[in-house]
Amino acid sequence: MNHSYKGKILISTPDISGDLFSRSVVLVIEHNESGAFGLILNKKNSQMSTKFKDFFDFKIEVYDGGPVENDKVFFIVKGKEKVTEIYTEITDEYYLTEDIERIISAVLNNELDIHNVKIFSGYSGWSPNQLDTEVQRKMWTVVDVYNLDYTLPNDQSLWKSIMQNLGGEFLLWANSPEDISLN
Repeated sequence: MNHSYKGKILISTPDISGDLFSRSVVLVIEHNESGAFGLILNKKNSQMSTKFKDFFDFKIEVYDGGPVENDKVFFIVKGKEKVTEIYTEITDEYYLTEDIERIISAVLNNELDIHNVKIFSGYSGWSPNQLDTEVQRKMWTVVDVYNLDYTLPNDQSLWKSIMQNLGGEFLLWANSPEDISLN
């Protein structure tokens, strides 16, 4: 492995499979010789959102981070000040944590604005060299730099918007139907 996609965005190419990765936007949190770890930014999980409503007195969206370990919960938090000692820095402004007790406590005690938190169920994982192979097969397009607020509520329009911004052949994909066999 000569490079890392850590901190980059992966945009899935349209496919017929219709699986969780179809039209996904993935933030790569880690990528090294051991494999890769990321979170899908634009797939809401209504079932988990309902469960989290029990913790808060207001509606909150939970996202499918990926198909691996859906019983695990991850948080991307926006802010230079960390409310937990257990975290992985994503950028100067964002960090990732699994510290559910501390995040819920910080939100309930008004130490952390819920709008600066995005909750994920599960994650996306790749074994050594798997992600590199998928990129070579053009299953993913790697976006080096994209000014994106990782905590914003995003849906399928995020994938289309990024595809349109990439231009060229990506415009065709952005405007293709979800089931490309209908095209």
